[in-house]
Amino acid sequence: MSTLAIGGIGFAAMLILLAARIPIAISMLSVGLVGYTYIAGPTALLSYLKTETYWRFSTDDLSVIPLFLLMGQFAAKAGISKALFRAANVWLGHHRGGVAMAAIGGCAGFASISGSSLATAALMGEVALPELRRFNYSGSLATGCLAAGGTLGILIPPSVVLIIYAIIVEASVAALFQAAFIPGIFAAFGYIVTVAIVVRINPNAGPAGDRASREEKWSALMEIWPVLVIFLLVMGGIYLGFFTPTEGAAVGAVGTFLVAVTKGGMRLEGFIEALLSTGSTTALIFLILLGAAIFNAFLGFSQLPIFAADFFQNSNLTPMTVMLGMIVLYILMGFVMDSLAMILLTVPIFWPIIAGLDFGLQPEETKIWFGIISLIVVEMGLITPPVGLNVFVINSLARDIPMLETFKGVVPFLVSDFIRVALIIIFPITTLIIPRLLEVQ
Repeated sequence: MSTLAIGGIGFAAMLILLAARIPIAISMLSVGLVGYTYIAGPTALLSYLKTETYWRFSTDDLSVIPLFLLMGQFAAKAGISKALFRAANVWLGHHRGGVAMAAIGGCAGFASISGSSLATAALMGEVALPELRRFNYSGSLATGCLAAGGTLGILIPPSVVLIIYAIIVEASVAALFQAAFIPGIFAAFGYIVTVAIVVRINPNAGPAGDRASREEKWSALMEIWPVLVIFLLVMGGIYLGFFTPTEGAAVGAVGTFLVAVTKGGMRLEGFIEALLSTGSTTALIFLILLGAAIFNAFLGFSQLPIFAADFFQNSNLTPMTVMLGMIVLYILMGFVMDSLAMILLTVPIFWPIIAGLDFGLQPEETKIWFGIISLIVVEMGLITPPVGLNVFVINSLARDIPMLETFKGVVPFLVSDFIRVALIIIFPITTLIIPRLLEVQ
């Protein structure tokens, strides 16, 4: 049996294990270990494990992940999600659908310091759902806007998944953060416009809330000044090159820790909980990264990625047709897989194909552009059936609302996502303008 056939069998086995709900780390490790041993032998595997494990976990690039995770944990302990939602609500809540718009605005704000979609959806769901219920929002709009708003956590920097993508393709984390800024703004604005359209079609879906006084509006803004300072300090410092993403993450973690202690009332017990949660999540991500490294090494031995790249380069398909085909595959995979699994499984195969095609961009710009497109399509998988992890998170907070209603509620937001993907594909400058401007400076 050829190594190429072994690689194809291994990839299929990987998909079967994931479909059987085997954790992605275990799936990648088991297939990678067996496949590597079959092709190269046990001695070569042991030699690879010895060097790969040390290199993988001793590299400075990975230190940014636990630091940003810790920053998100401290932000949750500081009660920042409540302050963000209240600030957005007093400014937008008096409009029809305004409370849902405020929930999306709060998700965008919390995403800028958490880097996690699930955390954004869970915390904003706890804060915003009672208010959405109080004003009798329809179940589909209330849960749909929160599930969709939570996806902003994977795109708006600092994004953990974006960091992992950068590590896989050896791209600049800072450049990817810069590139994700405008698409992130587009996403939040698109979701708010979607809410406005939904309530125009069905006014009963999102009644107007209370009108806040001018004093209440300014008071709410004063409560979120720490978030603005931390975001500007961390992201501004990274964007302008004052410090590296790792240094920025450390600054952000210290800043959110101080806010959690002074404003959130965090004490020793909360501090220990934040450390333990960060440690467990980091361990899970690192195990997944090790599994992905072994699985990708196996695929490399099988020459499956090289074969796929050569096939598409020698085909008569246009580069844009290949890109659209990958997007369709991402959407289909999103029905049964989570975002991190899709990135780790597909990027090592998809990126060599994209790198060999001519999109009229520089190689580094193609890497950035493709990364943002991949991330947006992957985030759509968080709200598509039957998996839709964000939908499950929100539904666990609103058990009286059928899950089918929530999936109906996210459909308009998926339409917004499709429009955004189309704009970024047609106009790559939307992702490249900030990196180009800052590079010139």
